[in-house]
Amino acid sequence: MRAFTAAAVQIAPAPGPLTAESIKANVAKCVEYVRRCVDATGAELVVLPESATTGFTPGVSAEELWDLLDSVTEPIREVASALSTHVVLGTYVRGETRGEVYNEAQLIGPSGDVLGTYRKTHLFAGEDRCAGGWVTPGHDATVVDTDLGRIGMIICFDGDYPELARVQAVLGAEVICRPSALLRSADIWELTNRARAYDNHVYVIGANATGVDPGGNPYFGNSMIVTPIAEVVARAASHEGWVSAYLDPQTALASLTPGSNVPQRFDHLADRNLAFIERHLDVLARPAKTSFPHGDRR
Repeated sequence: MRAFTAAAVQIAPAPGPLTAESIKANVAKCVEYVRRCVDATGAELVVLPESATTGFTPGVSAEELWDLLDSVTEPIREVASALSTHVVLGTYVRGETRGEVYNEAQLIGPSGDVLGTYRKTHLFAGEDRCAGGWVTPGHDATVVDTDLGRIGMIICFDGDYPELARVQAVLGAEVICRPSALLRSADIWELTNRARAYDNHVYVIGANATGVDPGGNPYFGNSMIVTPIAEVVARAASHEGWVSAYLDPQTALASLTPGSNVPQRFDHLADRNLAFIERHLDVLARPAKTSFPHGDRR
């Protein structure tokens, strides 16, 4: 990884029901904010929120959403190329059959080409098409080699699951981008961003939506950039905008805690007890559920 400036952009989806026109407006806003952000900060990596082209809860069926998703990302690829920057875009994409929709993060390179994609593997309550929602889950972890470094991608609720970020870190990720439209608390948002960064000694760039989506759900923004020792070095408020930070691999693990003169001596990846992990692989893959009472999961 080389040193570079990264940014997290937070924008609100167009108000009202989801239509072809509102999707065009959302895409145009993504383009506008990427351009303004890069002009202001010089960012070489810009992360947009989850489902930035539509809003998270689309308020339509999977079949209707599929019909609306026709070549929505081209203008964002064009602005990435025009600005010679990397953009991580959260968007819904069509699968092969009508109604098959994936919640995807796309890493677009400075040439405008899509360098890699990740499809959300851990779907939030109500999102899964099998449970009456609109999204089909993905199955694979993604880490992309770029001229900035090795970049992994997770999406929103994925960040609650340590295994996914760990797999990406073991695959070599140095930066994990987390496009999100988080519907819980700012505390949970910060906790999971900082934990995944610290667990794996990676930078986490969390871009969270703001405003209200077509399904009527509000978002609080609070986008942030976290260092490999869990320090939040950039944090947004709730309005539309961006935050940025300079990511320097030479100082990422320079101290045990932020501002300390005590050097960092441990490595959460290198110091894993692999014999213990191998001994318990079957346990990790075993179905389980909490024993505590909780809400209706239907």
